[in-house]
Amino acid sequence: MTEETKPTSILGRVLAWGLLITLLALVGMQLRSSLQGVLTRGEQAPDFTLVTFDGQTITSADLEGKVVVLNIWASWCLPCKDEAVHLEQAWQHYQSREDVIFLGVAYVDTERESLAFIAKHGVTYPNGPDLGTLIYTSFRARGVPETFVINKLGEIASVKIGPYQSVQEIITVVDRLLELE
Repeated sequence: MTEETKPTSILGRVLAWGLLITLLALVGMQLRSSLQGVLTRGEQAPDFTLVTFDGQTITSADLEGKVVVLNIWASWCLPCKDEAVHLEQAWQHYQSREDVIFLGVAYVDTERESLAFIAKHGVTYPNGPDLGTLIYTSFRARGVPETFVINKLGEIASVKIGPYQSVQEIITVVDRLLELE
């Protein structure tokens, strides 16, 4: 081994170890999240920031005092297509209220495909990409679609794993929370 190749060899080892440590840290975070299980009723909803496709920034702090229907979806998810219609109809039911907001979180999707999905299904409530899957991970989601309904106190009130089957199913969950005022 010559003197000229030695620094490259050391740099390569440092990079390899750095990559390995980073990979192990990511696996550890995912494992920790898996061990925590799905968020359950009564737990405080995680803080999050969603930058919508039209550039609006929405934070969990902005939503205090509101019932939040946070739906995690993807354009490639077949059950998400039927559910999108039900969610939009429910949103139309509540849109005039100041104390209810629906948010869509596009999971592992391209912006182009997400926007095409939103347009095709006539979705009008705010939607944005889950950059780095931060929202998906913080809500400890396990797949798509998943919907988290947050009460006015910022607590998880309902977790729906899989698609809502009807607009009435969504309205029942939200109305129950509005009656608790």
